[in-house]
Formats: sequence, C-alpha cells, structure tokens
Amino acid sequence: MAMHFDITDFRLFINVAETSSLTRGAERSFLSVPATSNRIKNLEDNLGMKLLERSPQGVTLTNAGKTYLQHARIILAQLEMLTGDLQQFAEGLKGQLRLLANTTAITEYLPPVVGEYLKTHPDVHIDMRERLSDDIVRSVRDGGADLGIVSGTVVTDGLQSVPLVSSRLMLVAPLGHPILEHREVFFKDSLSHAFVSLLEGSAIHVFLSRAAAALHIPLTIRVQVASYDAVFRMVAAGAGIAVVPQAAFTRLKGSQSLGSCDLLDPWAVRSFQLCAQDFDGLSSFARDFADSLIGWYRSEEGEAL
Repeated sequence: MAMHFDITDFRLFINVAETSSLTRGAERSFLSVPATSNRIKNLEDNLGMKLLERSPQGVTLTNAGKTYLQHARIILAQLEMLTGDLQQFAEGLKGQLRLLANTTAITEYLPPVVGEYLKTHPDVHIDMRERLSDDIVRSVRDGGADLGIVSGTVVTDGLQSVPLVSSRLMLVAPLGHPILEHREVFFKDSLSHAFVSLLEGSAIHVFLSRAAAALHIPLTIRVQVASYDAVFRMVAAGAGIAVVPQAAFTRLKGSQSLGSCDLLDPWAVRSFQLCAQDFDGLSSFARDFADSLIGWYRSEEGEAL
C-alpha cells in the first residue's frame, strides 16, 4: 500500500496531539475546527488506519498515532535543521534558533536577554514558542527545538541542563478581598473564588487547570485575557483573583489596588533550567544565546525573582 505524507499534516497532527484537542490544535494551526477534523480524517483514510480516538473530553492517540507523532517530530526537526544549515548560503538571515519556554520565562525572564542578543546577532531569527515543561523536554529530546527553558520538578533525563533562576507563584486579589486576610494560603483554599486567567492554551492556564483537577475541585474562570498586564488590571477592578509569577507582580503592581499572599503548595516555588540535547553540539549562534542567558542570570547571583 502506497502511503503519501504531507508536511502540513505533520504540523497539524503534532498540534492536535500536544493539546489533546481538535479545537486547540486547530487554533495553533490557524485552521477552522471543521477543516482540521476533515484533514485528520483524510489523513487516516490515506493511511488506512486510525490515529486518534475521539471523545467528549478530547482526543487520545492510538498506537499508530503515537508512531506517526514520533516520526512527524523527527521529520520536521530534520527539515528545520536543513533550513537552518542552508540559510548561511542565502542573503539575509543566517540562522534560526528554535526556543521553547513556559509563560513565565517568556514574559519575565527572556525579554532582556533576547533584546541584547539580537543587537549582536542581527542575522538570527528566534522562533520562540510557549509550551508546558513536559512538552518542552520531549520536543528538545526529539530534536524539535534547540533549547528549552523548563521549571518545576520535570524530569530532564537524556538532556543536558543548566540552572538559571528561582521563582515563585503567588496569589493576587483586589484590596479588601477576604482571601487577603491570610498571608499564606494553599491553592485549594482559593478555588472557592472566581479567577482571572491568561487565555486557554497558555502554559500557566493549563498548569493551574491540571492542579485544580488533581484536587478534584473546579477552577472557576470569570475572565480570560492575553497578558499579565491585563490580568492585573482585571484583578484590581474586582473581576476575580489570579495566580501570577512574583516577577510579574514586582514589575506590574505599580499603584494598582492589589494585595497578595504566598501559595503554600510545593509547586509554587520553581527553579528554571535551560536544557539542550548537547550544548557543545549546538550551532554557534544557538550556543551564543545559551551563554548569554546563563551569563545574564549568573550575574543575578542566584537572586530569586
């Protein structure tokens, strides 16, 4: 039986598999849900086998789907490496750095380093994407990214990693909110209140949803917004409470009418690590970025942000 493969199918299937959802996979792929569903069905028909099991809770991979996903990642990684290697012979960009990180790293820790790096590397393009730490480790291990920034207790076996900075998550609420009567709370005690959250699909949203699910308590989200700045404004306006990185609180609290309390859950204190398959095996520009990032946070002398 002849099998035909398509790069667009590979990318779409990876997005659906990583989100366990046709809807969120469609959003990542900038396609409509009907178009996504139809494309996956055509792919399964072409291969003559089922790749996904569908249910009201989402989608799960069949054994054939797991095999397809593994090879799709490898093939796309090889194509990206080929593109990067060929770019040195073209005018304009000389390299592409593939970087994965979670919400906090992207919004709080990467901007100053990226800004300085691009001043000295104007011919490098950074493809930066937001993912959960478990997904980042898997993608770096499979060759889908050059570098990843992970946090928490995620296992990085098979990768090289370097510690960067320590951080913590905290809870913010409008002044006068009853939860602020406590200086420290467990996450479960906050779940009786409505939350302001980043958009569905963001790493922090998925992380908190999973934490609530593990407690078998629903996470009630009243408002979803696209940035931490909007989160703080909504909380100050009384729309709900929120879990945010301390670094974002320090940067954005300003004169807003907000209070805060610490989360007592062990996962609220997080250490960030930079990981790669092999730092010595990186391209010169990727290694330069890794050195810049490590050097920047070593200059902070381990200060928790």
